[in-house]
Amino acid sequence: MEEKFDPLVAEWLSFVRNPNFNLVEKCLKFAQILEYPDLNVEDYIKKISRIGKSLKESINDVKNPTYLISMLNEHLFENLGFSGDDDDYYNPKNNFLNEVIDKKTGLPITISILYVEIAKFIGLDLKIVGFPSHILVKYNEELILDPFYDGRLLDVDDLQDILDVNFGEVEFKPEFLDEIKSEQILMRLTRNLKNSYIQSFVYDKALQCTNMALAVEPESPEDIRDKGILEERALNSETALKYLNKYLELNPNAEDVDFILELIRNIKQKINQ
Repeated sequence: MEEKFDPLVAEWLSFVRNPNFNLVEKCLKFAQILEYPDLNVEDYIKKISRIGKSLKESINDVKNPTYLISMLNEHLFENLGFSGDDDDYYNPKNNFLNEVIDKKTGLPITISILYVEIAKFIGLDLKIVGFPSHILVKYNEELILDPFYDGRLLDVDDLQDILDVNFGEVEFKPEFLDEIKSEQILMRLTRNLKNSYIQSFVYDKALQCTNMALAVEPESPEDIRDKGILEERALNSETALKYLNKYLELNPNAEDVDFILELIRNIKQKINQ
């Protein structure tokens, strides 16, 4: 669906698709575009480098991954005081890597991005896992770690507990532990932030995130629906109708179809008043 040109969204899309920038650089650019126009990306890359180098200096020549993970956990969570933000989980700032570095708290996704980056300094090749509702990290296939909770090691029962808390009756599947690539991570980050802005009633910023997500995945039903809802809140009735109807075309059997149909009816009534 055609959109009027937005230079910030265009800049974001060019960054997402550019292989010359790594995940950390893209996350910092994400923060710069949305909230921190004066953010110096290089300064935060240096901060991460200092954390990583100080960890490297503190360990001996042992290459055992279990030992290296324990030292990573000790350095990041015990010595430096990083942790998951359980107290203010939906604070939009938790989605920005610069804020996570400065205030030392964040979401599973942002803490995991930092965790994996710091691990590289000691030769640990960790992968980010797209576990439903709670990003995790793995080393090969045998070690599943939760950086949000101080890098604790998880077994299948722990993983099922996470699913039970967030979904009720969803059974664990091995593919829930598949690695996700940079673009998928950035899309998840964008949608997390959209939801945080909605929780905080910052609808204009939520709409900006939705536009950023649609620039990458223009046929995403979830984002098309959310754009329609947010355009309605911004009193852009015609645009809202266009996106809500598109959502029903793409997803006619959606669970929220009754809600969307009622919203469409209400918008049409307002237009005809």
